[in-house]
Amino acid sequence: MQTQPAVAVVILNWNGKNFLQQFLPSVLASTYSNLRIIVADNASTDDSVQYVQQTFPSVEILVSNENYGFAKGYNYFLQQIQSDYYVLLNSDVEVQPGWIEPVIALMESDASIAACQPKLLAYHNKKEFEYAGAGGGWIDMLGYPFSRGRVFDVLEKDEGQYNTSIPVFWASGAAFFVRAERYHEMGGFDGFFFAHQEEIDLCWRLQRAGYKIYVCPQSVVYHVGGGTLPTGSSRKVYLNFRNNLIMLTKNMPWSQLWWKLPLRLALDGLSAWKELFAGKGGYFMAVYNAHMAFCEWALSRQKHDVLGYPALQTVYKGSVVWQYFLKKKKKFSEIVKQG
Repeated sequence: MQTQPAVAVVILNWNGKNFLQQFLPSVLASTYSNLRIIVADNASTDDSVQYVQQTFPSVEILVSNENYGFAKGYNYFLQQIQSDYYVLLNSDVEVQPGWIEPVIALMESDASIAACQPKLLAYHNKKEFEYAGAGGGWIDMLGYPFSRGRVFDVLEKDEGQYNTSIPVFWASGAAFFVRAERYHEMGGFDGFFFAHQEEIDLCWRLQRAGYKIYVCPQSVVYHVGGGTLPTGSSRKVYLNFRNNLIMLTKNMPWSQLWWKLPLRLALDGLSAWKELFAGKGGYFMAVYNAHMAFCEWALSRQKHDVLGYPALQTVYKGSVVWQYFLKKKKKFSEIVKQG
């Protein structure tokens, strides 16, 4: 009998005792045989580590002496873990016993698949897609991310409309399956991102290197979302806007970037002013600070890297902003005519 590939489920934790208490038992009920479950603690100040040690002795624990954030944190811990596959799993995700097998079977069937995600549904409304990846991620021509089942803040009900395993542009960092070899080949996440959109950047780089990203809806998990940075927080807004601009600059060819980047900056500014007039000064300042931080990053950057710029079928060639706000198309299937 052929041995199953080694899988390490790595849960990055920061002061998440309540989530570990609630959701770690579902991970421990996983039926995949060649499995390690690891809690990687990002210098928590609560008693998360002691709780896991006492309550779940089969769970391995790694500890850092400072909070490296999501991106640099995973880079730090995954350097210490030998496995065929990593599953980067948020602590606020509930899984089903057989959630690993379908994804690994799909990835084993095609060596060019570097990363994959399951279907993400909302923990508090299990008939609805969840914001952070839904049925697989896309971006539009200007780099705005959206998903099969989620466009901006509109979440679709899951009625089986996105149940096909197909290539996508990005896989969600909430439940991110990745070949360990490919992760390290790409240098992992960009540690400068700290948190938010680092998985989209990594998936973009993987595709530029010739690999594929997939969604496997035969595996279903349930995500709470907003566990570390609540939705709408100024810090979350800042990181999303800053990191998205950095990601575009890193991964777009200059032949596109010279006109797309100014347009993106203008649209960001329009969004910021709109929210300011709506009384959301914190949002306005978060976007402003994100633009300033992006400019500082861009001035310190030496050059583009050497990866190529293949034409990708999972980039929507139009503007999701135009489709959503002006043409009032709220569903992925109304904007992208597939899957």
